[in-house]
Amino acid sequence: MGMLDGILGDFTGSGQGNAAIASLAEKVGLTPEQAQSAIGALAHAHPQPGDTVLTASNETGIAPNVLQQVVGHLGGEGALATIASSMLGGVDSSGAA
Repeated sequence: MGMLDGILGDFTGSGQGNAAIASLAEKVGLTPEQAQSAIGALAHAHPQPGDTVLTASNETGIAPNVLQQVVGHLGGEGALATIASSMLGGVDSSGAA
């Protein structure tokens, strides 16, 4: 879970995530700021009804195929659920706390 731990570290303030986000950004052709925005939008969209990637794409303007690559590099839907839960304070995939 190295990348996932690093990503979560960035959002929780432990300082480990900057390198993880920069690495992810480079892999998918985004700036680190865009990658962080993408992860935040994906986490926000995950518990919402509808397609997570399309919702995040509409929010960020980042192409769905790039966001799908981000999801893949994070570790898939399961990892995205972990990130969403961490960022949104324990909200599960149904939107319930």
